[in-house]
Amino acid sequence: MARQPQPRDALQMLADDHRTVEQLFEKYDNARSPSAQAKIVRQICEELTIHAMVEEQIFYPAIREVVDLSMMDEAQVEHDSAKALIISLQQGDPADAFYEAKVSVLKEQIEHHVYEEERQRGSIFAQVRKADFDLTALGEEMAALKQQLMDQAKGGGLPKPELVSLKV
Repeated sequence: MARQPQPRDALQMLADDHRTVEQLFEKYDNARSPSAQAKIVRQICEELTIHAMVEEQIFYPAIREVVDLSMMDEAQVEHDSAKALIISLQQGDPADAFYEAKVSVLKEQIEHHVYEEERQRGSIFAQVRKADFDLTALGEEMAALKQQLMDQAKGGGLPKPELVSLKV
């Protein structure tokens, strides 16, 4: 009898997403052809869009009461800043002016965001760990939405990322 995979808790799921995107940025840095770069950027944009939607629709609302509100607000602004770059990258290609710079800035923003969520003293993850949460149940809810969004992406695409804190 095959064993069922152990469900990941919400924080592990988000951390796994972070590692996936970090690997994709590294792959982009090592890609030489514009077509390979464009393909990797599409993957990065899709991964980040799905990740942001899961965080904003399920994770952030669930943890908002136990995490420092200024950190939550900053996380939302960071998401929106990244989404603005994602929208621009989705509409462009590697031959465009500023394309490589946009990828570079997006990478830097994501690295900073991940640091604040996971690694800095008093991080969002650390605050959530101290709170009384069923992280497995939250992870299951997040995984269900993520799967739905991944299926949607395969079937024709995700909606354009929505900017919450930045109005352009």
